[in-house]
Amino acid sequence: MRAKSYKAGLSFEKVRILGRREKLMRRIGLLLLTVLGILVSAVPALAQGEAATAAANSAVGVKAIAAGVGFAIAVFGGALGQSRIGAAACEGAARNPGAAGKIQTMMILGLALIESLVLFALVIVFIKT
Repeated sequence: MRAKSYKAGLSFEKVRILGRREKLMRRIGLLLLTVLGILVSAVPALAQGEAATAAANSAVGVKAIAAGVGFAIAVFGGALGQSRIGAAACEGAARNPGAAGKIQTMMILGLALIESLVLFALVIVFIKT
């Protein structure tokens, strides 16, 4: 005699087949909900009038994004340079405590120059956009 499952007296084989069908139905339902979500989100984009066409033709948005990315690269490079200068100054002062004053002066000068380059990049971003 075959073993019975807990679901209304069905055999394990029938339960396995029903389990596959349930998984398939879940996948189909998820697919349909995804397609519905994409279609609903596309409706407002297609309903735009001439304002959307004028905005798409303008390059102001692209310039702003490019300026932001360029400034982010400048800031990243400046931060990397400042961290290396700070690490080298600490290491130099630890190796030769007698030269710590000169090392600190040179470090501050280098940090100021790097920071001025980042500020120049910020000024260029404001001028170009």
